[in-house]
Amino acid sequence: MKKNYIVLFIFSFLFLIAQQGFSQSGFNNMPQQDHIDGLSIYPNPVNNGRVFVYITTNKNLTKHVEIFNVLGKQIYATDLSGKELNIAQLSTGVYILKITENNISETRKLVIK
Repeated sequence: MKKNYIVLFIFSFLFLIAQQGFSQSGFNNMPQQDHIDGLSIYPNPVNNGRVFVYITTNKNLTKHVEIFNVLGKQIYATDLSGKELNIAQLSTGVYILKITENNISETRKLVIK
């Protein structure tokens, strides 16, 4: 019977700690930007015959692009200095694009028909 009280006490204590949360926002007073301004991926969905997808942003800086399948396995990665991303090696399906520009990352879905 004593063991049940100890376990209950530990879970209650952990629950109270979790309610307070953990945040690092107090360490950095600079505003955090969580999205890439003007991110656009087109055409989307893509017809299977197309070779390029165009990725544009407001700043048009060099972007690091990673492509994942729906199971989360990375199948392609490249640095993109222009707008054109070559997708000729991709077959029909749904993919996840992770685009990083200026240390800000966003993920988008890409559909190839």
